[in-house]
Amino acid sequence: MAVDACLVALAYYLAYVLRFDEGIPPRYDTLLIDTVGLVVVIKLALFAAFGLYSKLWRFVDQADFESIVKAVAVASFALIGLSFVFSPGDVDPPRGVIALDFLLTLALVAGARFAVRALVERQLRRPLVARATTEVLIVGAGNGGQQVAVELRRNPELSTAVIGFVDDDPRKQGMLVAGHRVHGTTADLDRVLDDTKPDEVVIAIPSAPGTLRQKVVTACRARNIPVRTLPTTFELLSRGPNLLRQVREVQVEDVLGREPVRVEIDRVGAYLAGQVVLVTGAGGSIGSELCRQIARVKPKRLVLVDHAENNLFEIRRELEDDRHFGNLVAVLADCKDATRMGELFAEQRPAVVFHAAAYKHVGLMEENPVEAVRNNAVATRIVAGAAGENGVERFVLVSTDKAVAPATVMGASKALAEWAIEAAQNRYHRTRYAAVRFGNVLGSSGSVVPIFRRQIADGGPVTVTDPEMTRYFMTIPEAVQLIIRSGDLATGSQVFVLEMGEPVKIIDLARNMIRLSGKEPEVDIAIEVVGRRPGEKIHEELFDPGERPLPTPAERIVAAVRPRLDPDWVEGAFARIEELVYNGDAAALAGAVAELSAERALDAVPTDDPSLAEG
Repeated sequence: MAVDACLVALAYYLAYVLRFDEGIPPRYDTLLIDTVGLVVVIKLALFAAFGLYSKLWRFVDQADFESIVKAVAVASFALIGLSFVFSPGDVDPPRGVIALDFLLTLALVAGARFAVRALVERQLRRPLVARATTEVLIVGAGNGGQQVAVELRRNPELSTAVIGFVDDDPRKQGMLVAGHRVHGTTADLDRVLDDTKPDEVVIAIPSAPGTLRQKVVTACRARNIPVRTLPTTFELLSRGPNLLRQVREVQVEDVLGREPVRVEIDRVGAYLAGQVVLVTGAGGSIGSELCRQIARVKPKRLVLVDHAENNLFEIRRELEDDRHFGNLVAVLADCKDATRMGELFAEQRPAVVFHAAAYKHVGLMEENPVEAVRNNAVATRIVAGAAGENGVERFVLVSTDKAVAPATVMGASKALAEWAIEAAQNRYHRTRYAAVRFGNVLGSSGSVVPIFRRQIADGGPVTVTDPEMTRYFMTIPEAVQLIIRSGDLATGSQVFVLEMGEPVKIIDLARNMIRLSGKEPEVDIAIEVVGRRPGEKIHEELFDPGERPLPTPAERIVAAVRPRLDPDWVEGAFARIEELVYNGDAAALAGAVAELSAERALDAVPTDDPSLAEG
């Protein structure tokens, strides 16, 4: 404020000096002396009101310049009124003085601040050039790339210097952006990398398609240059505002070759706001992400149900401590316990239920068929029944593509779970039941990606069951967003299928992951074909032969229209299955499940559900 006081007084004095070439006339000299103190006080008060003293000068930016212009303009209008009021006799301030005072005040006040910033940044750049041990090339000269460049310049302790940009905008070619030159487009990436020889490349385009990421990764890996990338908008919102720390290694989901699903969770999940929402399997891969995203739309209460103590503890701690969401209840309970589920639903009275609790490891379920069916099918029937008896409005089952033409016990148990949902709809008409079916989820426990990562870290070999095997892939946040969206679409007894793009060859996925680790497949890391496990398919499908896809109002979600099952047949099937489960007869159970899957088409009533067409 002291510096501004001197600058304002100097600007006011210079305005008079510059206005009168032959010297200031006595009557105006008197006006200057009588009003300069009041002008300084009034201007400083207005500057404070506009927030000019709430920020260090070294961090001044465009928004501060706009505030300075507004403050100086208002101060000039105030000067006009004050000068007329306090002017001695009939002496009025010349209009030229007022105009010059505005321009000089603006130049001095703004110039002083930007001069301090330029001086500080210049001092930071000198040691940065001397100490920089890493030179970075940034792909993308937009807002993200410019912020990365600014952060690196402001943090010399990182010892990292930007050597330029690569951007596909033709208007930026050869231009300086944030003080650094744009060396070319991504089509010129090979040349740019050879010319600049960066130590690292940062992809600063969060929405970059997989094809662009793959192009950058391929070019950099050929030169042993590590690649990092800015996260998506969803990841930024989830992890915090520090942009530089959000830069992460390129992950395999970045190069799968399809556009990520983006859903405005605040809009599509609005039906959950103010409601009691219950999530089973809340500590699992899908369940925990459901809890994170549901918490964002501010439900009245979020009920977390899981029978694994550690998983339940971790998700509750994350929601309360990291995400500051306190309207939750953690319930340690087993969905296979009908009495406990009845008590829980009666006590919590949820309006919406997401049933994500399930066993999913195919090989392990083949060895434990009784537990697979008990947990995936019988427990679903129990939870769905408790929901219907307690007036739940919506019930969403998290299913899998392995329920389509099931060839394993795990797949058959999830098919039975879908039948249980349809049977519950026949009994409880007030509840809108739906199932959501999708393929492999990247990063979930037991999925192929963490297995490959572990094998690569151990030096290989990376094991693939069959060179022709393909699978559909989706990230956990993508799947959960579409599950929540499906809950809003549910009108009763529907199976929603998430469009997952083109299937990916597992052996190609293995090769890409090896290259992402900086190694070469079959040179540094071997790929070993170990043969298919019992019941494992070469290609997974998303629709049964008797189903047909029907579009829904939601992007990337279709309804599987299928003949309605005979309710009596479903009830008889579950009576048979439950008897074998409770008797623990694994051999008979496996045979019965296979037999029921074969009978399904014969016992189905060949009529389409009109509600599906509307959905």
